[in-house]
Amino acid sequence: MPRTIRTSLDIPVDLHRRIHEAAKRRGCSARALILSSIEREVAFQSGPKGRVKAPLVTDKGKPVNPSHDHIYDLLFS
Repeated sequence: MPRTIRTSLDIPVDLHRRIHEAAKRRGCSARALILSSIEREVAFQSGPKGRVKAPLVTDKGKPVNPSHDHIYDLLFS
């Protein structure tokens, strides 16, 4: 059995009821529902998205490395 850590948190009564109702509908325990929900959320939050860096790709698919002087021409031509 995997190692676990017991934790507790206070949740609203209505949320507690809805968790147990959802678990019953899915045919699993409230614990299993909570763990799968946390796993899904943690996996979704993969980290901050990075900035897009050059080279940029034009609509024709050719990469360009714009200099400061040519940015206006590239954006508005």
